[in-house]
Amino acid sequence: MTNSKNQSDFELKELKIRHFKGRVFKFICSFALLFCVGFLAIFLYKVASLGAGAFSTYYLKQEILITENLLNNPRDALPRQLHGIVSRAWFWEFGNFLQENKNLINTKREFEILLNANAKQYLKNQTSKLSAKNMQLLDELREKGLIVSKFNKEFFLNGDSKIPEAAGVLSSIVGTMLTMFVAMVTSVPIAIASAIYIEEFLKDGKFKSILQVNINNLAAVPSILFGLLGLGVFVNLFGLARGSALAGGLTLSLMSLPIVIVSTTAALKAVPNSIRQAGMALGISKVDVVKDHVLPSAFGGILTGSIVSLAQIIGETAPLIIIGMIAFVPQTPTSLSDATTVIPAQIFSWASMPEFAYVERTNAAILVLLALLLVMNLVAFYLRKKYQKKG
Repeated sequence: MTNSKNQSDFELKELKIRHFKGRVFKFICSFALLFCVGFLAIFLYKVASLGAGAFSTYYLKQEILITENLLNNPRDALPRQLHGIVSRAWFWEFGNFLQENKNLINTKREFEILLNANAKQYLKNQTSKLSAKNMQLLDELREKGLIVSKFNKEFFLNGDSKIPEAAGVLSSIVGTMLTMFVAMVTSVPIAIASAIYIEEFLKDGKFKSILQVNINNLAAVPSILFGLLGLGVFVNLFGLARGSALAGGLTLSLMSLPIVIVSTTAALKAVPNSIRQAGMALGISKVDVVKDHVLPSAFGGILTGSIVSLAQIIGETAPLIIIGMIAFVPQTPTSLSDATTVIPAQIFSWASMPEFAYVERTNAAILVLLALLLVMNLVAFYLRKKYQKKG
């Protein structure tokens, strides 16, 4: 009787210890999750707070008498005391406007004149390099209601610029789209076809095992090595234009190949063998079984895996820097062979600029990149849910 009681007490004590360990383990897991979410929240808050200023800018409302003299000297349109607060980019745009609208000579028009980055910083109560005279001038203009704040649409309509307030992300967004298009059309079909052959048609054996190990290892190779490979093969050997979307897309396609192959293989393995066996029992050839039954069942996983892998490589910078996509590109590329840049490279370039206005634009570009990645992941999530329901 005593032994039975001791055994029961021992088991109860062991149960309490297991419950305690379970609670500790649950606490550690929940703390780890909160720790990650906390750092993510801090990162997003920091980026959003620093980058929000790039989405708004300041303009000066000014009535200008357009004369023939301004065709050759657009800077004479404004009094000299305003030149210290007005963006140099506006004078260039105003000169182009006059050349295209010569019929407006000897007429008056009201213009919204873009202020420079130093003026914007002062108006936002930030550290500015403006002189005391220009600060006083801004205060007087603001009291008169001649300074207005508006959404900075030029940030999305302009390319890169050496003038901070005129710099935008249009050229890098278009370059990113062109580069990802090349990477998608070259890597995804080849990777999916390779995964189908390896998983469905290649016989099990030493060669298959070695092939799978090497593909998995390729997925872990540092990205800069793919940049060196792209430089040596696509630029030096095949003569593609350095810094072009074609060279960058092909380089990124090398990176995405092993990732898409691994994700496609996992999707094919998830298809029950009963589907293959049922098809073979009915006398259907293996090619038809794979084409008509296995692939439709695995299509959702293949598609989402491909999209996620493309979303992963869209943030790569090192391989694109190696092939020259870090250059100053103010013009929007119109073809795959034009010099271009991508959003991550644009972020890297702006981050090295000393002006505070580029700090704003760097963080704003990060927000644009995060938005693009979020859209791609949401598309992948939607497609996965859609094809799971069909299955």
